[in-house]
Amino acid sequence: MDAGTPLEDPRLLSHKVVTIAAGEAHTLALSGDGNVYAWGRGTLGRLGTGLEKDEHFPIQIDFDLAHKSPEGKRLKFVEVAAGAYHSLALAVSMFILDCNMDGQLGVNGEHALLPCLLDRFHELGSPDSFTDESETNSRKPLKISSVKAGGMMSLAIDNLGALWMWGNCPQQSSSSDGEFSLASSPTPLPVWLFYGHTVVKVACGNEHVVALVSAGETYKGGDLVCYSWGNNNHGQLGLGDTESRLHPEIVQKFNDSSPWAVYAVACGAFHTALIALDDRSSDTVSSVCWTFGLGDKGQLGHGTTKNSLLPEPVLGLPKNLFLLSIDCGLFHTSVVSLAGDVWSWGMEKGLGLCPVASFTGADAGDALSPLPISCDGPHHPKFPGPVQVACGAAHTVLVADDGYKLWSWGRGRNGVLGTGKTVDCFSPTTVLWPPQLEDFKEESVEVSHVKKSKGKDPSRTMEMEKTLSMAMEEMKLLNSRLSKMEMYASILHGAIFGKPFEERDIPISLQNSGAFDIAKEWENMLESSDRAKLIRLEVFYRNMLAGVKDKLLKRRIQEIVKDYLDSSTSGND
Repeated sequence: MDAGTPLEDPRLLSHKVVTIAAGEAHTLALSGDGNVYAWGRGTLGRLGTGLEKDEHFPIQIDFDLAHKSPEGKRLKFVEVAAGAYHSLALAVSMFILDCNMDGQLGVNGEHALLPCLLDRFHELGSPDSFTDESETNSRKPLKISSVKAGGMMSLAIDNLGALWMWGNCPQQSSSSDGEFSLASSPTPLPVWLFYGHTVVKVACGNEHVVALVSAGETYKGGDLVCYSWGNNNHGQLGLGDTESRLHPEIVQKFNDSSPWAVYAVACGAFHTALIALDDRSSDTVSSVCWTFGLGDKGQLGHGTTKNSLLPEPVLGLPKNLFLLSIDCGLFHTSVVSLAGDVWSWGMEKGLGLCPVASFTGADAGDALSPLPISCDGPHHPKFPGPVQVACGAAHTVLVADDGYKLWSWGRGRNGVLGTGKTVDCFSPTTVLWPPQLEDFKEESVEVSHVKKSKGKDPSRTMEMEKTLSMAMEEMKLLNSRLSKMEMYASILHGAIFGKPFEERDIPISLQNSGAFDIAKEWENMLESSDRAKLIRLEVFYRNMLAGVKDKLLKRRIQEIVKDYLDSSTSGND
C-alpha cells in the first residue's frame, strides 16, 4: 500500500453499513467493522438476542464468547441474509440465528433464540468430492462465500461456486416425472445440475429459486445464464407456463446467447425481478428491470394487475440509467439507481402496506407502475451515495450516504423501521443509526439467579428457584407452540386473502367471548367483502378444488394401473 494513502478511520467503520437484509418483519444490518445489528419483530428468536421481544431500533447481536475465532479474537462478519422468520450471518465460520421450523437453520431441534454455529459444512466437502470415494477421508471443510434466505429456505454459495440449499426447499429428485413438493432438510444439499459451472448470485421466494450461473466453468463477467425452479403456480419461474419444476431450467430471455447481461436478481413471495444491461448498446450504460410472476397488487410494474409467465420490462422507469440494487417484498418491488433515484411499485403505492390502514380517498390503491420515492434532505429528491435497498414483507429500507445513513418506510409495527416507534411511515424516515448504545442501555435481569435474602431458609429458597425454573420452561414451551400456530395462521391467511394476518383479522366473536361459530363468521365475512375480495376467494376456491380433483384423479389412475398389474401377474401364474 502506498504510504501516502490515508487509512479509513476505524471508528467510522462501526458507523458504516455495508449491507442490509429484511425479513417478514425484521431487519439486519452489517457494519464496516464486521458487527451485526438487528431490529423489528422478535418472535421465534429471529433477532438473535436470546429473547422474543421486539426491538424498535438497531441493537448489536452479541455472539457468545464460545464462538470466538481460534486465535481468541471476536469473529468478523462479512454478510447477512434474512428469511421470513430466520436470519443468517456469515463469518470465518457461518452462524445462524432464529427458528428451526423446517430446518432452515441447518440444525436439529426447536427454534433458536441465540446464534447457533452451522457446522454441517465442516462435515461436507465440495460436490465434486462426493463423486470420488477415495477423497472422502481427505475432504477439506467448505468455505462459504455468500448466503441468502427467503421464506423458510436458506441458500449458500461456496468458494468453488457450488450452490447449497437447506430448510423448506423444493425437493430434488433423480426423476423428472415426479410431482413438485417441498422437503424439510436441516442438512445443506448441493444443486447437482450446476456442477462444472459457477453460481454467482441466487435469490428465493416462498417456494421458488432463481440463480445466475456462469455459462462456462468459470465466471468471466457478463456471461451469466438465468435458471429457475420450484413452485410456479403464478408463473414466477418465467418459463412461459405455470408448471412447477423439480430441477433448474433456463429462463430463455436470459440464456447464453441473450443480448441481455443480467447482473441482479430478487424474489418476492410469488414474483421475480431481474436487472440486466443491453449488450447491444455500446454508447451508454442502460439498465432494464424485468419482472414476472404474480401481479395482482401491481408488484410487476407492468401497468396492470395481471400475472406474467415470461419476463417483461417494467414500465415507467427512465432510460439510460444504471440500476444499482433491487429487492422484492411480499407484494411490492423497489429499485435504486446509481444516481440516488428510488422507485417502488406494488401494494399501497409501492409501500408494501396492507390496504386497511394507510391511504384514503384518491390516494388509496396499489401502484401498478413505478412511483418515485423522494428524499427530503438537501439532495432532494435523490438519496446521496446510495448503497442498497432491501424489502421486507411490508417495509423497505435504504442504505445511502455511502453507508452512513439509513432510511425506512412502510409498515412500522414491531419497530421494524428502526425509528424507535411502531407507527407506519408513508415517506422515507431516518433510522436511528448509528445506535447510541449509552442512551439505550437497559438493565438486564437474570431470572435464573434469584438472590437469597438474609434470614430465609435455604431449602425453601432452592424450592422456589426450582418452581420458578419449571414455570419458565413451561412458558417457553407454550410460547413456542403459540409462535408455530401464529406462523401457520399467517401463511394460511396470506394464501387465501393475499395479505399478512393481523390482530384485526381475528373474528369479533372469538375476540369477545372465546367461542367461534365458523359458519356464522364465514357468512358475515362474505357479507362484508367487496367484489375484489369475493373474486379472490372464488379463484382460491377454484384452484383448491381443481387441485383436489386432480389429486383424486391421479390416485384413481394409480389404483386402476395397480389392479391391472396385479391381475396380469396373477393371470401369468
